[in-house]
Amino acid sequence: MPTSTSEPLTGAPRPYDLAVIGAGPAGLAAAATAADLGLRCALVDAGRDTGGQYYRHPAPGLGATRPDRLHHGWSVYTGLADRLAAHRAAGRVDLLAGHQVWALERAGERDWRLHATTGPDAEDRATVRSAAVLLATGAYERQLPFPGWTLPGVVTAGGAQAMLKAGLVLPGRRIVVAGSGPLLLAAASSLVTAGAEVPAVVEATAYLGYARRPGVLAAVPAKLVEGAGHGSALLRHGVRLRPRSAVVEAHGTDRVTAVTVARLDADWRPVPGSGRRIECDALAVGHGLVPQIELATELGAATRTTPDGTAALAVDARLRTTVRGLWAAGETCGVGGADLAIAEGELAAHAVAGRPVRTALLRRRSRLRAFAELMAAAHRPGPAWTEWLREDTDVCRCEEVPAGRIREAVDGLGAGDARTVKLLTRAGMGWCQGRMCGPAVACLAGGGAVPGEARADSRPFSCPVPLGQLAAGQDDRD
Repeated sequence: MPTSTSEPLTGAPRPYDLAVIGAGPAGLAAAATAADLGLRCALVDAGRDTGGQYYRHPAPGLGATRPDRLHHGWSVYTGLADRLAAHRAAGRVDLLAGHQVWALERAGERDWRLHATTGPDAEDRATVRSAAVLLATGAYERQLPFPGWTLPGVVTAGGAQAMLKAGLVLPGRRIVVAGSGPLLLAAASSLVTAGAEVPAVVEATAYLGYARRPGVLAAVPAKLVEGAGHGSALLRHGVRLRPRSAVVEAHGTDRVTAVTVARLDADWRPVPGSGRRIECDALAVGHGLVPQIELATELGAATRTTPDGTAALAVDARLRTTVRGLWAAGETCGVGGADLAIAEGELAAHAVAGRPVRTALLRRRSRLRAFAELMAAAHRPGPAWTEWLREDTDVCRCEEVPAGRIREAVDGLGAGDARTVKLLTRAGMGWCQGRMCGPAVACLAGGGAVPGEARADSRPFSCPVPLGQLAAGQDDRD
């Protein structure tokens, strides 16, 4: 497979027909399809490789010869990568790896400027010009804090998979997998297959939400087969599934050594007396994914609230956002997995090119999007999860702001939303800019009974940017 690295842009910006931000499943499919249709494309990604988080590669120095064993649907990725390589060789696609886009600027009716950083120095910056932009930036994990969640050895469920895929290492030897959502089964299956002991998969829901719409399930048999495959792997390794339960505390000093698992009622309130201690040396925990949409909301793009309470971009049937010339595909439109992301990438590319779309593709996207909405509703967090928290539990780990201080800001100082809580407590002002704690802070501040139900944040920049690069960018405009 050809290398995915590229050099930063130099000289005058080169105009493209389409700039695709994000080289995961949606972005890869969009760039390859758009090039098939005759568009000249830039595929921009902060990583050194294509594939995004879903198709994360082992580090080159590890000498991995069978990356397909770490992934579901690896052949789909290699097919997209081969198409992209052919288009790159023909000059139809430029892959700009290592380019972190921090802002979008619309300079004219068909003149977008993507401002990117490629490193820490002032000269490590690039501007990409394009007539249209497709946002395929994926999602990040939603975390619900609990006592002990900042201990070493506590990682996200996706983080555990990333360690395995990229570094061929495990976060521990005896790993409890907990939270809510389909990622848990996939993560646990990967971990046990790689040799870890998983004493339990702790799922806060009971999976009964899927049974409410059997027609939607029947329309996506591949998803049922995939889930059955993960379940079979767990059964073979004797992994116990604990539904309607949650890790409500992690124990340890220098590292997690055990967790307390409690049964939950329908509102996710721990059932008194149901706590059970499980020894472990690692915990992989996550409660679904949050669409990464900052670049669009900075421009005022409209959002919608998905069934699990997160904010996703509002798009029409052709995947156009409410900002003219800006399209979106994949998780930015609502989390739904790689198959849906690829279908939407292809659909968006046809829309940008002004070409008709095959009916089969439209139907496939419709079936997969319906399943995504069902999945989100089935794993929607319950409103009483905050009862896991003690007053001294850090909610914002960057600024070390405990739950008690946030409640004091709300109950004692009259803060009624996450923005006011941020001003009074510094919750959300750290390095991650609220990506880890934002949904929890919004819930505690009364912004929504479900974490993430508050409006999508609008930030001036989507990632940290050195001042020298901002000054250099201003000089370009003057």
